[in-house]
Amino acid sequence: MPHASVRIHSTHTATGIMADGHSNNNHVPVLLSFSAFSRPSSVPVGSGYEVLIQKFLSIYGRQIDLHRKFMIQLYSDEWAQYIDLPKGFIISEKCKLRFVPLETDVTILGNLIPATTAFFCCDMQERFRPAIKYFGDIISVGQRLLQGARILGIPVIVSEQYPKGLGSTVQEMDIAGARLVFPKTKFSMVLPEAEAALAALPGVRSVVLFGVETHVCIQQTALDLQARGFEVHIVADSTSSRSMMDRMFALERMARTGIIVTTSESVLLQLVGDKEHPKFKEIQNIIKASAPESGLLSKV
Repeated sequence: MPHASVRIHSTHTATGIMADGHSNNNHVPVLLSFSAFSRPSSVPVGSGYEVLIQKFLSIYGRQIDLHRKFMIQLYSDEWAQYIDLPKGFIISEKCKLRFVPLETDVTILGNLIPATTAFFCCDMQERFRPAIKYFGDIISVGQRLLQGARILGIPVIVSEQYPKGLGSTVQEMDIAGARLVFPKTKFSMVLPEAEAALAALPGVRSVVLFGVETHVCIQQTALDLQARGFEVHIVADSTSSRSMMDRMFALERMARTGIIVTTSESVLLQLVGDKEHPKFKEIQNIIKASAPESGLLSKV
């Protein structure tokens, strides 16, 4: 097999990937290996590290332990073995790559990238408006998150708790572009409909979760997602309860279990990661005015 050409380059290509393993003028054949498995496929010319990670996850899915660090290696004819690659490389010729988990387990670091992230919006319904503390603030921040998801192409999954009695999602929140909107009676969002939607997104490893109520549906959804191997980020300024005591104790409990408690601005800026990101200015416009603190700094 010809030695792959590897060049450091600052631009990543994120165009479509062929599924049949055949190449054309815009694609390069690759052999992708993980553990004892190998599968021929193809990627667009100029594919970089992030595109390849997404490709490995789409093929090997749940076989990959997301709680461990990993690297991608390239087979070198010159050295007759696999060698490590730096981030930022691009591939221009046929090659063999392997996905290698490191031996040491690591604490989840909470990194977010659009290609491996989904948003869960939980039960932001009209009948909760008078009962939930700071509900107007929660709606405002939820709007920011949905706008960010549209800009960055992040899939959104929306639940509605017993909508026949509690109404639909509030009109202020535009869920027209959501991947899935489904009713439920169970408190957790992790139901067959949501699991099927996630299965159709095999590259997703992180879920950003917001809505109501923090100590019930949000907490149970977060724990169920964590049990299934997802890294869960709770947006503290876009989740609340009828009681501030319940809200704050739930956030503390979830943080103690390894669930990441964060803020909307932190999530959006982490997803773009760089001032030079092509969508940075659009995200900056969303956060130009500070998000309401939604009672997080209040003793009431």
